[in-house]
Amino acid sequence: MNRRRARRRGEDGSALVELAWLGILLLVPLLWIVMSVFEVQRGAFGVSGAARAAGRAYALAPTDAEGYHRAQAAARQALDDQGVHGVPLTVRISCTPYPHDCHAGTSVITVVVASRVDLPLLPRFLGGGAPSFALDATHTMPIGQFQEIARAAP
Repeated sequence: MNRRRARRRGEDGSALVELAWLGILLLVPLLWIVMSVFEVQRGAFGVSGAARAAGRAYALAPTDAEGYHRAQAAARQALDDQGVHGVPLTVRISCTPYPHDCHAGTSVITVVVASRVDLPLLPRFLGGGAPSFALDATHTMPIGQFQEIARAAP
């Protein structure tokens, strides 16, 4: 009878320990997934806003060369506003029907902004560099939408 009682006492509280370990093993990956989703969503909002801001900055510039520099600065600022700092940024601008003079006539500007966000809390030894998620956004706008037209005095 003493042996049975000793066996029962030996397992007291083990369910609590098993539940705690199981909770930790399931909670840590779930926490990482939630944090990664939020980081990617922040980056997606930033890239979308960057494409829109770059398109507007390019359209308002007096020349194509200055427009490209303004578009780069506007895109970087839009990403910084969303809390996405220090990530690589690529801004590509094309226009139709005048590919070499985007500020002429009724051109349509297409701005593509590409970037990436690093996924949080993963060590670099798992794959060379920090795992990242590539993001891009496209914004298209007619150039005439933001052009000022000077009228001659009557």
